[in-house]
Amino acid sequence: MTARILQICLSLIFVLLGSWCLFFPGMVIEVTFRPELAFATEQARFIMGCFGAQAVLTGTIIWTARFTPTTFLVFGLVGSIPFFVFNFWFLFIEPVLNQWMLLDFIGNLGILITGVWGWQLSKQEQRI
Repeated sequence: MTARILQICLSLIFVLLGSWCLFFPGMVIEVTFRPELAFATEQARFIMGCFGAQAVLTGTIIWTARFTPTTFLVFGLVGSIPFFVFNFWFLFIEPVLNQWMLLDFIGNLGILITGVWGWQLSKQEQRI
């Protein structure tokens, strides 16, 4: 495994989940929100689509950028920890989301693991 391959894997997390939100915003709303809150209104689909477009943009930038060890580490931490808090809060404290949002938790865990692993690999690759 190389740092570049991990960087592509990291970008795919954003591109795939972001594309789902961008192209199927109503489905994302219906699947991830609690039934009593899962109204795929025009506004809700618009906002979900915007969220998806930003994720696709982020994934594309990750794919095409040159990551340093610091980039991997910062992206892994900042790209996951705030979202763990968000998911926990809106799943358990203020239950807006349903158990399907654990998919997002898995994606965020993938971001954290890939960031830390990429940080280690790219530090090793710089020494060579």
